[in-house]
Amino acid sequence: MKTMEMTCIRCPMGCRLTVTQDGDNFTVTGNTCRRGEEYGIQEMRCPMRTVTSSVRVDGGRRPVCSVKTAENVKKADIPAVLEAIRAVRVKAPIAIGDVIDPDVAGTGVKLVATAND
Repeated sequence: MKTMEMTCIRCPMGCRLTVTQDGDNFTVTGNTCRRGEEYGIQEMRCPMRTVTSSVRVDGGRRPVCSVKTAENVKKADIPAVLEAIRAVRVKAPIAIGDVIDPDVAGTGVKLVATAND
């Protein structure tokens, strides 16, 4: 049996969760809504995060443009995602929503621009 305490980040309530895993069964306490239960179980199974960063821009108004993953990626994949982002260099113009990398670091997740340049 494994138990973990965490703060839910799915809504502004910030509930303090206690998640217990016994084999394939999960028990979540401390949540005030269903999102807290889903978050706690997801954190125990495979933590996921959205990655935000910036990429270098050639010929733009600014030297960098902000980007983010279009979906969450596995927390364990974040170092590889950031390494892949550091290697990216794009040419202006760039618009919000432009796909900068269709499969960042082999995660199957798009990297998209979050600013215009």
